[in-house]
Amino acid sequence: MIKVAVCGALGKMGKEVVNAINDCPETELVAQIDIISQDGIYNTIEEAKKERNIDVVIDFTQPKSIFENAKYCLKNGIKIVIGTTGLNDEQIGELEELSKKNNVGCFIAPNFSTGAVLMMMCAELCARYFDNAEIIELHHNQKKDAPSGTAIKTALMMSKAKESFINGNCPEKETIQGSRGGTSYSDIHIHSVRMPGFMASQEVIFGSMGQTLTIRHDSTDRKCYMPGVLLAVKHVSKENDFVYGLENILS
Repeated sequence: MIKVAVCGALGKMGKEVVNAINDCPETELVAQIDIISQDGIYNTIEEAKKERNIDVVIDFTQPKSIFENAKYCLKNGIKIVIGTTGLNDEQIGELEELSKKNNVGCFIAPNFSTGAVLMMMCAELCARYFDNAEIIELHHNQKKDAPSGTAIKTALMMSKAKESFINGNCPEKETIQGSRGGTSYSDIHIHSVRMPGFMASQEVIFGSMGQTLTIRHDSTDRKCYMPGVLLAVKHVSKENDFVYGLENILS
């Protein structure tokens, strides 16, 4: 039985994770952690560790806290599955170094939806055959980081195909700053929409002479992330490696 603690347990995603862990015959929920004080809730991972044996922490908190939470876990022999986005390349690199140095498993996934991961994998494939591409990601208006981790990861995967995706574009001048979105890996423009009514959606638009191709994924219920979360927990419980992206363990 994998002993699991959920960090951010009282949030919308955290509650779904708690239910998924309780429903899975291979996992046992040993601690719920959240900054909100409530009976049966630990306020910190350190506090929970003093009273509970924890194999894996699942963290769905906020970008401002996830990095310190992850460093604490990796320095104290606790494996961690990270679903919170907002980590930058330098922070991810530091966590990878800590994971390998301490031989403690660390699993980071910008998106745990299998459909979203397949969308990203399709975008990586299509990037070989198109010279121009842009990404539009749409989320609810309570999401603090922009662009989304999924969009950043998608651009990173696509960037393996070529150095630039703005081939043939004329010189541009923004009359309103930011109207062309942010520029990421291989000059891929990412446009972020924050709007009530959305949960999580992303489309990748490819173009070439005389044609466009759009790949889109929509998440409409947080339950779609749970199979991926459980896959990550089962993987990290057996391995001490560092993994960035659910696609690395999909068979």
